[in-house]
Amino acid sequence: MGGTEHLTVRREGATLVLTLNRPQAKNALSLAMLVGLYDGWLEADEDDSVRSVVLTGAGGSFCAGMDLKALAGEGMQGEQYRDRLKADPDLHWKAMLRHHRPRKPVIAAVEGYCVAGGTEMLQGTDIRVAGDSATFGLFEVRRGLFPIGGSTVRLQRQIPRTHALEMLLTGRAYSAREAADIGLVGHVVPDGTALHKALEIAERVNSCAPLAVEAVKASVYETAELTETDGLAAELARGWPVFDTADAKEGARAFAEKRPPRYRRA
Repeated sequence: MGGTEHLTVRREGATLVLTLNRPQAKNALSLAMLVGLYDGWLEADEDDSVRSVVLTGAGGSFCAGMDLKALAGEGMQGEQYRDRLKADPDLHWKAMLRHHRPRKPVIAAVEGYCVAGGTEMLQGTDIRVAGDSATFGLFEVRRGLFPIGGSTVRLQRQIPRTHALEMLLTGRAYSAREAADIGLVGHVVPDGTALHKALEIAERVNSCAPLAVEAVKASVYETAELTETDGLAAELARGWPVFDTADAKEGARAFAEKRPPRYRRA
């Protein structure tokens, strides 16, 4: 397992847990964090024993966005990682899930601040859990900036456009309950329990057939902007081969024998 000084990686069974680990800065994005995140997504994609990913933050915050001191020219920690960025100028966008979609389901566990780049990265996750005191928002317009992490495209596809535009154009903060009301997050739980709830959801995902899970996730995103006719055709092309896998046969046997299935990737 990888990780950097600002991104820790650990396993919880079949779940890879990525933790943004810069609590003194409310987990504001640093070069070390971005490199660790990208490596974490790659590890999840390449390791078949990983069936889900949980993304969370240390110290009671999720992510307060980009390090504005670095943007102002005061330098960014982690100079030893700069060669990685030179070798792949798109690395930061992949790390923030703007230009990369992991094969495995990604579940966000949010406590505290999840604002600016934090809210943008959140939009690249699949299932979202928030502690009751979590704060969301896209503050860029208040600072003369642009939410270039994908929000002007993605947000209106994930929540009603009127709410997306209000969030984007006012730059105001949203409570966890408001975020749930507009559909930005799916669960609001007592403070300090978001990770527990996310791991609980991950375990349910992990108990399902991995090939089917990955195919379903891929189909949802592939068909999102297609017409119904084209979407149904794409769904059939993606879904039909799943019925011929060993996982499908094991699922049928387990159901007939009234026992838990023992899935493998084949």
